[in-house]
Amino acid sequence: MSTRSLQIGMEFDGYRLEEKLHTGGMAALWRVTDLRQRHLNKPGLENGVPPLIMKVPLLFSSDDPTAIVAFEVEQMIMPKLKGDHVPRYFGAGDFDAQPYIVMEQIAGESLRGRFEKAPLPLDEVVSVGVKIANALQDLHRQHVIHLDIKPSNIMFQNGLAVLIDFGLSRHDRLPDLLDEEFRLPLGTGPYISPEQVMGVRNEPRSDLFALGVLLYHLVTGERPFGHPTSVSGLKKRLYRDPIPPRNHRADMPDWLQEIILRCLEVDPNARFDTAAQLAFLLQHPEQLTLTARAKKDQQDGYLAVVKRRFKAVGADLVLQHSVSEQLSKAPIIVVALDLSHGSEKLAESLRQITRRMLQTEPGARLACLTIRKTSRIGMDESLIQQGENIHVKQLVELKHWARPLNINSDKITFHVLESPDPAMAIIDYARNNDVDHIIIGSRGSSALRRYLGSVSAQVVAEADCTVTVVKNNEK
Repeated sequence: MSTRSLQIGMEFDGYRLEEKLHTGGMAALWRVTDLRQRHLNKPGLENGVPPLIMKVPLLFSSDDPTAIVAFEVEQMIMPKLKGDHVPRYFGAGDFDAQPYIVMEQIAGESLRGRFEKAPLPLDEVVSVGVKIANALQDLHRQHVIHLDIKPSNIMFQNGLAVLIDFGLSRHDRLPDLLDEEFRLPLGTGPYISPEQVMGVRNEPRSDLFALGVLLYHLVTGERPFGHPTSVSGLKKRLYRDPIPPRNHRADMPDWLQEIILRCLEVDPNARFDTAAQLAFLLQHPEQLTLTARAKKDQQDGYLAVVKRRFKAVGADLVLQHSVSEQLSKAPIIVVALDLSHGSEKLAESLRQITRRMLQTEPGARLACLTIRKTSRIGMDESLIQQGENIHVKQLVELKHWARPLNINSDKITFHVLESPDPAMAIIDYARNNDVDHIIIGSRGSSALRRYLGSVSAQVVAEADCTVTVVKNNEK
């Protein structure tokens, strides 16, 4: 069957073509109906199947073999993906008959529409950035680097960012057909990272560079590197830094410029370690360590550019690690502390365990938490009047506890959470910030505590990450 002969009403492999939705440079999208109702056998679809689209490669519209290989890559990767940040996969057809991929149709809007309205309000830019970073973290945890993050490949549905089009992606545990067959840079000109220009496809922070380009554009209405169409034009980003965002926008806060320019660093090691860290700092800018990037008001001078240009010539950017390895190098570790009177011995035990863990995970970021328990119905008036002082006192105590660990300021954060349920406060924090490991203390095992349960037991039972409980016989 030829893709040129597809028509409305045609049926094959149990699907009926209902409507052609879009024709792009490499594929056409059709709305389809599953005549076999295969969703009845899929968990999570008991209430019905979502609208389906079929992606069909345009085999005869281009002489570029990249399009065919990219479609093969997407056919390999999509069945491996799951979660709310990717379309649900339903099936695929082979090239020996009719190649296609059937997937969930995302009902929301794409990011492209917002770009036409740029520059956007700063709070909207931050919200978009957090959603995309969370989607990237979820993708990276599934061993996939997207490598083509751009407005048309980002959708929004039910308040979440959904990533689409995995034709240029790299999966740690699958063959990289694109790397095996092609040597030219693969990506989209304005968003491609410096290492992709040099042929590197195993660096997850390439996606953070692309997100930095998106944030720059949403804030300023301009692209940081223009729209190059040649390899020589792409290589300019190896040595020519972008105009600082505040030159385009006077109300640019220092912390947001710091984040955007850090994402756009040439060296991946100078960017954020993970998308989770980027999402966290967008939501908690007070925890960000500012550098000279924050106040920068002009591009680097001639000598700096020349120096970088000579360094870029023959630069060896082949990075010998995978997305899985990068995430394992930069985990987020939470230590949950109760620093009330009488807990000194347990606090010291927690510090020793934390020190040992950080020695084995030198790239980790540590978040120190303590919970100020509040009433479910209302707060005591004295607590309201003194709340700020109590909060500050507990924050100081956290920093005092952490001081002997000698952690760089950009690798540690401190949080006093207020909640009527300490366990859920810790669990929610871990989920919202993609925490990899929680360290928590347990004061003992009295009969009353065994009967009522404990904070540590609830965290162990309900947290989505690894939990280490440090026990102590303090009463």
